[in-house]
Amino acid sequence: MSEVKIYRTTYCPYCDMAERLFKQLDVAVEKIDVTDDQEKRMWLVKETGQRTVPQIFIDGKSIGGFTDANALYQKGELQKLLGL
Repeated sequence: MSEVKIYRTTYCPYCDMAERLFKQLDVAVEKIDVTDDQEKRMWLVKETGQRTVPQIFIDGKSIGGFTDANALYQKGELQKLLGL
């Protein structure tokens, strides 16, 4: 199974939706809280070019945020990335 990491904050509804999407697919995720971690936030900006959360990585590759993951899910592409 693929390794999924979700960089999130405690107050982000899209982060919660992303976690629910992966739970619906029965895929375990590693949740990384960046609420008060400016160093990790800056790393995310450098890695993804995005300041928003969630930022989702599958096997070390950024796929974007919840909207991106959901769009992939709707097309069946997220399932392929996850090896489902």
